[in-house]
Amino acid sequence: MPLSEHEQRMLEQIESALYAEDPKFAHAVRSTSPQVHYKRRIVKAAFGFVVGVGALMAGLVINEGTVTIAVSVTGFLLMVVCCVWALTSWKRMTGIGNEAAAGGDGRQPGQPRQPRQSKPAKAGFMERMEERWRRRTEGD
Repeated sequence: MPLSEHEQRMLEQIESALYAEDPKFAHAVRSTSPQVHYKRRIVKAAFGFVVGVGALMAGLVINEGTVTIAVSVTGFLLMVVCCVWALTSWKRMTGIGNEAAAGGDGRQPGQPRQPRQSKPAKAGFMERMEERWRRRTEGD
C-alpha cells in the first residue's frame, strides 16, 4: 500500500531531522545492507558451532562421570542452536521462504485471499500423484 502525500512529506521531514541530529548514525543505517547483518550472524553461528564441537570433544575426553555428560550435552546443544541460527539467517539473507512469511500462499499481507478450487474430499494417493504429474508435464 503506497504512502499518501502527507505521509511521504512527514517521512521526509523525519529523515532530514535524523540527518541533522546525527549524520554519522543516519549514514551508517542508510549504507548498511541487511545482508551484511545476516552474514555476520552466519559467521557467529559457525564460530559457535566450532566451540560446540570443541565442548563435545572435551566432554568425551574428560573422565569425571557427570561432568562428561554435562559438557558433551552442552556442546551438542550449542551445535544444534548454532545450526538453526545459521540456517534461519541464510534463509532470510537469500529470501528463501518468503512465500510462507507472505501468507503461506504467496500473496502479500494486504492482499485478499483467492477462493479455493474445489477438490474431491478424499482423493487417493495415486489420484494426487497423477494430478501433479499432469500439471508438471503441461507446464501449469
